[in-house]
Amino acid sequence: GWGSSFTVRLPAAAQPPSPVPVLPAAFKGSGTLLVVEDEDAVRAFACRALTSRGYEVHEASSGAEALEIYGERGSGFDLVISDVVMPEMDGPTLFRELRKSEPAQKFIFMSGYAEEAFAKNLPDTDRDAFGFLPKPFSLKQLATAVKDALEQ
Repeated sequence: GWGSSFTVRLPAAAQPPSPVPVLPAAFKGSGTLLVVEDEDAVRAFACRALTSRGYEVHEASSGAEALEIYGERGSGFDLVISDVVMPEMDGPTLFRELRKSEPAQKFIFMSGYAEEAFAKNLPDTDRDAFGFLPKPFSLKQLATAVKDALEQ
């Protein structure tokens, strides 16, 4: 018979979906993040990058908005990533405000300025309490900084 050369075709719906570029497990993450950045393009890039790595990402375009979101959630963020220089409320002020209600809040500052330039405005006790991400940063630098901060 001609059954031997017959192959069973699965219906299209049962085919596995086309592969998404697979990231090494080292860059997969879990956790809830808050990204605070007044530049839309930078915020969109960071949020997209982190969402694609498996994080739940919330975003705020200002320090005031970040405080609002933070208050609504009753903290509950594994990590806050904030620009340093923003109108109205800068990153270090936001950092101090959030740590009043959540002293152990993990935090990463992003800045085009050197870390020393703003770190001197923070109390010495806070020096080890945050990560630093120099701008411009790549996807990999962002993912690495977030992963390191969450594992500390």
